[in-house]
This record gives sequence, structure tokens and C-alpha cells, in this order.
Amino acid sequence: MPARVHAILVARPDARLPAASHLRRTLTALGAQTRPVERITLILCGADTALRAAAAEHPDIEIITAPAQTRYADALRLADSTLDGEAVWLLAQDTVPSARALAVLADALDRAPSVAVAAPKLVRLDDPARIVSLGQSMTRGGRAVELAADEFDQGQHDGADDVLGADVRGILIRRDAWAALGGLDPALAGADEGLDLGVRAHLAGGRVSMVPAARIAVAGDGVAGLRRGRDARTHRTYAARRAQLQRRLAYASPLALPFLWLLVLPTAVWRTAVLLVAKTPSGLLPEWGASVVAFVRVDSIARARARIRRSRSVPWALLAPLRLTPAQARHRLDGESEGPVVGHPRTDLRFFSGGGAWAVLAALILSVAMFPALLAWRSLAGGALQPLSSTVSRLWADAAYGLRPLGLHEIAPADPFSAVVAVIGSVLPTDPSRALVVLWLLALPLAVLGGWFAMTRITDRPLLRISGGVAWALAPPFLAALSQGRPTAVILHLLLPWLLFAAAVAHRSWSAAGGASLLLVASLACAPSLAPAFAVLWVLAVVLTAVLRPAGTTRVVWTIVPAVVFAVPLVWRQLRTSSPWALVADPGVPWAGPQVGDSVHGRFLLATGFPTTDPGGWGLLLHELGLGTSTWWVPVLVLPVAVFAVLAPFTRRRLVGVILLVVAALGIGTAIAAVGIAAASVDGQVVRVWAGSGLSLAWAGGLGAALLTLDAGLVGSVPDSTRARRLRALRGAGALVMVAAILVVAVPQLTAHLRGVSSVTEGAPSTLPAYVAAAGRGDPDTGTLVIAPLGSDRLGTTVVWGESETIGGQSTVWSTRTRLSESDRLIATLSTDLVSSAVDKSRATDPVRALAAQGIGYVLLERPADESAQPLALSSTTVMNQRAGMDAVGEVSGGTLWRITETVTARAEPGMPVDALSRGIALAEIIVVAAALLLAVPTAESLRRTRREPRIVGLPAPSKGGVR
Repeated sequence: MPARVHAILVARPDARLPAASHLRRTLTALGAQTRPVERITLILCGADTALRAAAAEHPDIEIITAPAQTRYADALRLADSTLDGEAVWLLAQDTVPSARALAVLADALDRAPSVAVAAPKLVRLDDPARIVSLGQSMTRGGRAVELAADEFDQGQHDGADDVLGADVRGILIRRDAWAALGGLDPALAGADEGLDLGVRAHLAGGRVSMVPAARIAVAGDGVAGLRRGRDARTHRTYAARRAQLQRRLAYASPLALPFLWLLVLPTAVWRTAVLLVAKTPSGLLPEWGASVVAFVRVDSIARARARIRRSRSVPWALLAPLRLTPAQARHRLDGESEGPVVGHPRTDLRFFSGGGAWAVLAALILSVAMFPALLAWRSLAGGALQPLSSTVSRLWADAAYGLRPLGLHEIAPADPFSAVVAVIGSVLPTDPSRALVVLWLLALPLAVLGGWFAMTRITDRPLLRISGGVAWALAPPFLAALSQGRPTAVILHLLLPWLLFAAAVAHRSWSAAGGASLLLVASLACAPSLAPAFAVLWVLAVVLTAVLRPAGTTRVVWTIVPAVVFAVPLVWRQLRTSSPWALVADPGVPWAGPQVGDSVHGRFLLATGFPTTDPGGWGLLLHELGLGTSTWWVPVLVLPVAVFAVLAPFTRRRLVGVILLVVAALGIGTAIAAVGIAAASVDGQVVRVWAGSGLSLAWAGGLGAALLTLDAGLVGSVPDSTRARRLRALRGAGALVMVAAILVVAVPQLTAHLRGVSSVTEGAPSTLPAYVAAAGRGDPDTGTLVIAPLGSDRLGTTVVWGESETIGGQSTVWSTRTRLSESDRLIATLSTDLVSSAVDKSRATDPVRALAAQGIGYVLLERPADESAQPLALSSTTVMNQRAGMDAVGEVSGGTLWRITETVTARAEPGMPVDALSRGIALAEIIVVAAALLLAVPTAESLRRTRREPRIVGLPAPSKGGVR
């Protein structure tokens, strides 16, 4: 065996546990070796008095001091000038070798002169039966892989011999090899130091031999290696990636090196997507930190390559047998997920066998029967409905910051709802407006589908799931929105169950958190008035997750990030130019449709779940049947839902019951507050916020709570085998009574279209005449001044760009403005001059030429809806027929059309600052959506992990002999 062994021990007091106690234990273990250590050098990093006191207990050791932040590789370098003997033993304050460790390590060097490094078996100090490290290898891409780690030591790996590398802690290396190799690479940041040393030893003609009989216990909090513990996870990830990049560039051939170096940052972009798909976003900052450092620290790469060049004597090909093959790498890196964290098994979904598919099919048949005309329509009109842009590019252009399609030269951020409209229209790129027709036709089955899946988080009983899906599709606010033509409310109602489905388990997985974040963006885009309610629920979710399942807190926090990113541009603009109440205005076409008023009776109807003064439409139906108009009994029909819902906190899943009631209360509170807010206006008429959006949230919470009561049963109601049948019968009867009552409420609105009382009608491809629409289809900068006579002395004016007014082209910035802009005043003045027979001598500007100078090529005078506006419409027509520079096209579908024959100036471009801001906003939104999508995409690992937890949330801990 080697004549002399020099032990280098490094201690640094920056661990979570007192370093002095570990140092004493290590020094004691060194003194108890059966093969004595001839010389010990202790390198103290920092002026820690406890460490110095522990070292003073052993006066025979040599002490070298170093700064407190000195890394292991640099500390070992301080002892190079004092080395003697034939072997160097590398230790740290938390390494406790067994009594025979040095003897068997030295014997391995003595028996095989070709062995340059002898490595021990590392085990946990607090659990010696568990292996920490027993050899290392790497993949072809340079990723380090432990050959045996975190396994119970049953001697299964004790036959290991030659390895590519080993953990640096406790290795015994020949002194001449240590000198020739140049020690450890300090650029590795504490990771893979032993692996890199082993690779260089092999290239120098030596071997790395595992000696399992040499056992060293490690605490994992010393200066050598990477520390264990949740608080050190980010550092471990950074160090591992930094070491991998450093080794990849150090080992690369000279021809490949420039390309690999240039690909460091692009690779980080790719790995960002990979990390998001793998549901490990915590690795993003370490990835970019390591990549930037590797890209900048060219000097460390040059030094590492120089060390290899000086000591290398064999080709790289000789290392191939010690590397992992792709199959071996997949086997070792793709481990199984952790076991189940809950004691309840995950039940089958049973969408088909449980009747869910049949319920959706029945809803589809009912929808076709109730809305047969939609099968032939190409576009919808009425209420808040308008066509969509005819091309996908125009749809997405309307969703971007810049010039708005309405108004003269209004530059503003688009409503997030425009992006939702663009997504829907892109489903049928050849005819986007028909996509909205299809959505209306499929609304009922989609609502049943969403409601059914949302109920899978509450119950696994098929009858209750079907009841929940059907009741959700028949909810009064949803049917009212379908009948009145409110696309924002319809889309919101379809999104809410999926949002609750994903958000309920967002704390469990990144897939659910990513999906919930996107659904939250879309839901808030449809109903900004729900933002306060969602904010309360988000805070509640963060607090509960932090208390009950801290590991999922980051996932829950993420769910709100995309919504904030999308909201910032509009919020910033509205706070600067309008009242804060403008932030809750409904997007889309501003329409003052019928809904309850801000009165005691209105609040009562809202509290019972009805958004209109005629609950469920029964008043109109009874009037048509000649049976009067008394509807006092209609709110009574929702009593079964209310009774079952209020009992939810008294079930065995009381926490879930309380949360669902909070959801319902927030929804009702939002609805009551909404009817008192008039944030928008159109043609001089105020438009109140639609209360049905809040009621949709309330129905989600109320139905969920009611079905929870039916599923879980009250506390103390656990039945024996005899009473179980009675309970099932009562559960089924309660669900059927609840659904039957809601179905009665829904009859008038389900038949509204067949009875001809629905606001939804077939729409034209454009709100402008076909003559203008054809020109606007080819040139989206075609401007049309639309003048609407509103009374005997009032005009409403709008400038429409392109082929039509569209849903996606609407903007709450325009509909909620409280002050006239310069453009508004200019258009108002020019419109007044255009239709006025009196000539104002003080203004020499010809209104026709002024309109042409603003890019407006057409003027449309709409037919007055009010008889009192007829004289004004006739006089305006007469005046404009006599205007020079205008040719009368004639009567068209929407009114009377004129074409301006003056030279029309092209619409002014917004300019570089606006373009740059538009691209910046779009880039930020694309990045956050891409991140959420990548998180939402399930992987094999995330699916395995999901299957280990129950689908239902809030299940109590399984009790002995208990019956669910």
C-alpha cells in the first residue's frame, strides 16, 4: 500500500447545522482509522470560533485559513504546496469515514497501479442504510447520472469496479495524478467535481475504481458536494446545469466548440420550453443563470481545456464503454413518481358508461330542436351580437394594441375579449362568423359537458354528475344570455366549469395550474366584473395551499400571472383616461339589454339566481297563454338547490362545502354590485354591467355545494348496510327534484326562439352596406362615417374602418370614455356641418374635404328607429344630396349611402413608438400564453402522478371501517 497518505479536510461554517460538531466527529473518525493517516491538513474557511475550538482539540493537525466564501476546489488548491506522501485523501467537515475506510481505499491503489482514483461508498449520516453515491457516469449529452443514489444498501451494487467518475467526497487519489490533473475545476460550482476529475484521470491513462467496502457517511451540508434540503434546491439545479455546460464545452472538439458556445443561449430557450412541458418551471432561473455564466466565462473554458490538453494521453473513444447508453439513461432518469399522497383510490372517469356522453347527446338534440334555424344561418345579429372579421389575420389584428377599428384615430390596447373572439373565429378560418353560430348551436351540449366534468371534482356518482351537468346547462343566467344575444356571458358560462375543474387541483400539478391560468384569462376577458371575486378566491386558495399543502403554493400563485399580464395594458390606459369603474365594463358590443334594476325587488331576484325582471321568462309566456303574468312562484323552484347548498358545510367534506358557498356568495355579491354600475354608454344611453356574469359564478358554487351535500351526506349520517339503500334513494330523489325544478324554470327561455321572442336573429355578413363591405374587405383602412338620427335634434356618429363593425373590433376604451377626445369633437363638428343647411362663415373648411382628409370615403345615414327622428333624417338626406364632392349611391339595407369623390387620404399610420409598444405587448402576451400552454400539456410523468391521487377534491382521511 502507499507509504504515506495526506488527508485534506476542508471546513466551512455555512451549513444549516453547526459545522463544529460535524468537524469533531470527522476528526475523531480519522483518529480511529485502522490504517493511520500520516498527515492531516485542515483548511478553515472563515473565522468561526467554534470551528477553531474544535480544531484546537487536535494539536497534531496542520491548519490553513481561507476566506469564508472559498469553494472546495479553491480550498484544496491552497494545500498543494504542502502535499507530501503518495496519496491524497479528499474530505470535508461532514464526511465521517468508517474505521476501515482508508485501509481498503489504500489497498485498492496498492493492488492496481493503473488505478488513479479509489472512491468509497457514500451513505447518509442519519440513515447509514441508504446510499448517497456509488459511482457516476454521464449521458452522451454530458448530463451527470448517479449509478446508485437514494437506494437502500443491500449490497446489490457492491460488485461495482471501474466507473467513469465518483462523488468527490472521500476519494483517495495518487499524489502524482492529482498534480498532473491540476486538481478540481473551480468553474464547476461544486457539482460534478469528482466526475470531471474521473474523466480527466481516464484521459491521462488511469482508472477510477469503486471500493464499496470503504464506507463514508455524509451529512450533506458541508463545503464539498451539493447540499441536501428543499432550501438548497435552486442552487443544486443551477450548479448541476452550470457544471454540465462547463464540461460540455471543455470536452468538445476544437471544430465543434464555437458552434456549441454559440448555441448555449438558444439552447436555453429550447430548454425553457422543455422545462415547462416537464412541469418544472422552478428550473427556469437556474437554467438561464447557468447559461449566461457559461456563455460569458470563456476564460474558465479555456483553462479547463488547457488542463485536459496537458494531461491527456489516450483518445476520447476509450471512455465510451463507461458512458450510459440512451436506453440506460432513460431507465435511470425516468423514474416512477412518488406513491399516492392520499389514501383514496382514483376511480374511473366513466364518461360513457356513467351516462355523461348520453346527457351531452341529449342536450345536442334539444339544442337542434330549439334552434333549428341556426343550422342554416351564417351569422348572428341582435342583442350584443355582430359579425366577426372575415379573415383570421384581421381577427388577430383587432386583438392587438394600436389603431382601433372604431373611432377616428383612436390608439388603444385591445380588450382581452378580442383575443377570445379571435380564437373562436380561427376555428373556422374560411368563415369566422359562422364559428359563432356553431358556438350558439353547441352551447347547450357544451354546457352539459363542462358541468359534468366539473362535478367529477365533487362526486363519483353518475346520477349526481349528470344532474350537475344538466342543471348547469339550464341555469337561468345562461339561458337568458343565449336568448338575449350576449356572447360574453355565454362564453363565460361555458368556461367557468372548466376553470373550477382545473383550479380545484391546481395545487397538485403544473398541468392543472397551467390550464387554470389560461381559463382564468379567458373568463376575466369575458367578464371583467368578476375580477374582485376571483381575486378573493385566489388569495383564499394561496393561503389554504400554503397551510395544507405548501409544495403547491407556487403553482397556485402562477394561476393569476397570465391574467395580470393581459390586463396591465388596458388597466393602465383606463386608469389614466377614465373612471376606475370602466375597468368592469362588459366587453364586446355595448348593449342596454333588459335586466333587473338596482332595487329591492331586483336584488331579491339576483339572490335567487335570476338576472331579469321576468324570472325565467315565465311572465311573457303566461301572458301569451292568457294566464296572467304572476311569477312569484318561479323563484321558489330554486329552493331545492338553495337548501342542499346551505347544508354543505355540515357534511363530512366541510372545507369544500364552505369554499363552494363562498364562491356562491361572491357571485351573488358581484351581481348585486354590477346592476348599480353604468360604466359604458351607446348613442347617449347608459349601459349597466350585466349581472348574469356574477350569477353564473353563483350558480357554479351553489350547484357544487348542493351536489356535495347529496354526495357526502351530513356529519353523523354514515349509514349501516340496511340504511345505505334508503340513503341512495333519497340522494337520487333529491337530485331529480332539483333538476326537475330547474327544468320547469327553463321552459320559457328554451322555447323563446321557437316562439319568436328571442333577440337573436340571422345577421348579415356586415353591418355596413355590401358596397362598402366589398371595398373594406380589400382595404381594411376604408373609412365609413355612420350617422344615426336619434331624435329631432340629436345625431349619433361612428367611424367604422374596414368591412364592418365586429365583436372583436369593439373596445371598452371607446365605449366607456367620459370625456370627448379631439377626434370625437372633430367628427361631431364635421358631421353637424355635413347635414346642416346653414353655413357657418367662421369655418371655411369644407366638411366633405375634411372627411376625405381624415381617410373617410363613405357616409352612411342610418334609418331612424324613432319617428321623432324622421324630419332630421329627411333634412340630412336633402342637404347631403346637394353636397359637392359626394355621390349618392342610393338606398341600401342600412339606410342611405354616399361616396366621397374627393381624393381620400390614406389613414395615418400610428408610427414607430406605437408599433414598438404593440410588438412589446404582443410578445409579452405570447410568452406568457406559451408558458401556460407548455405547463398545461400533460406528460407521461405528470399523468402517472395524477393517477396516484383521487379525482375528487376534499376527501376526508380514510377512517377504519368508515363508509363514504
